[in-house]
Amino acid sequence: MIIHPTSSPARTVALAALTSLMVSGLVLTIGNQRASTASPVPTPVSTSTDRTMEEEQSVINVVKKTEPAVVSVIITKEVPVYERSPQSSYADPFSSLFDQQYAQRKPAGTQKREIGGGTAFFISPDGLLLTNKHVVNDAKAEYAIFLNDGRTLTATVAARDPLNDIALLKVNGKDFPFIAISKDEPALGQTAIAIGNALAEFRNTVSKGVISGLGRSITAGDPYAGQMEELSRIIQTDAAINQGNSGGPLLNLRGEVLGMNTAVAGSAQNIAFAIPAEDLIRVLDSYRTYGRIVHPYIGVRYVLITKALQEKNTLAYDYGALVIAGQEGDPAVLPGSPAAKAGLKENDIILEVDGIKLTEDTSLQALVLQKNPGDTMNLKIARQGREEMIAVKLEERND
Repeated sequence: MIIHPTSSPARTVALAALTSLMVSGLVLTIGNQRASTASPVPTPVSTSTDRTMEEEQSVINVVKKTEPAVVSVIITKEVPVYERSPQSSYADPFSSLFDQQYAQRKPAGTQKREIGGGTAFFISPDGLLLTNKHVVNDAKAEYAIFLNDGRTLTATVAARDPLNDIALLKVNGKDFPFIAISKDEPALGQTAIAIGNALAEFRNTVSKGVISGLGRSITAGDPYAGQMEELSRIIQTDAAINQGNSGGPLLNLRGEVLGMNTAVAGSAQNIAFAIPAEDLIRVLDSYRTYGRIVHPYIGVRYVLITKALQEKNTLAYDYGALVIAGQEGDPAVLPGSPAAKAGLKENDIILEVDGIKLTEDTSLQALVLQKNPGDTMNLKIARQGREEMIAVKLEERND
């Protein structure tokens, strides 16, 4: 395995030292022309080198501080076991080799096996951990965590977020090391450190990069398994993220959680995504208040309007959310929902929510998720050529 570092501090130091030597020699030559008793001129110190070494030490300190709180998630499950049947004396020449081999296997019960792995991290000393929902989404599987001190602890799924790729694990015990979640807004170019169980094999792998983008909207999951999820307001980073890193923390230079690593762009390099800290805080607050993850809902199906959609449908607006029925006849406005109670109708265009325009970067769902059940949202809508205001009181979403 070849590891390509993103920076080369040793080379930076060598170049800085060479520059200092050349400058010092030049000064000394000029000094010798004046008097041999001239005081030595101190070698200038490279401030860029100092900054590089300070950042390097900061990264080392962050890893030492947070690594004990990052754990590997072990997934086990009862899976079918097959045994070979006696080889048939006749092989059908018209069947494939695979079919012949498969026909020679017969069920022989089940066996508990490790089927996968991911990452999680403690967010409180009482054994509560954050991870991705897709890491612990199998209700028939069993979960355990492997700690840095060599212990393996049984973990239970405390809660799964119905709308986001977030889940909470719980283990018995106390005084666990934990990581604080940052309440500061992340910034483009900010240093980002990822720690995780890379490839479910290399525990607590550390990588470093920057925050490459903010407010991204992505569709993540496995299309072949029919498991796709819309994620909004996501952090993009170029820190190396691999399978198995899911559920691990993305950290700042203070050792606080900026986000939780959740997905990578499979067709590109160094494009990875993390769920932002504000979403993690909201989930934790909900769990601690209600004992479950609670989300509000409005109850409409919609499509965000773009210029292309505006031109295709001759709409009066190039922004907003067009309330529209599902492709399989699902209603545009769910009966009995907050939207229905407020009087929203199919083909309404929701232009603004509490004065915020709905655009490709600011979706209705993202704004709803920032609210709580019982909150009121003031919608500016367009209906049959006129604009009006509608107040919608949000309710708790249930399955």
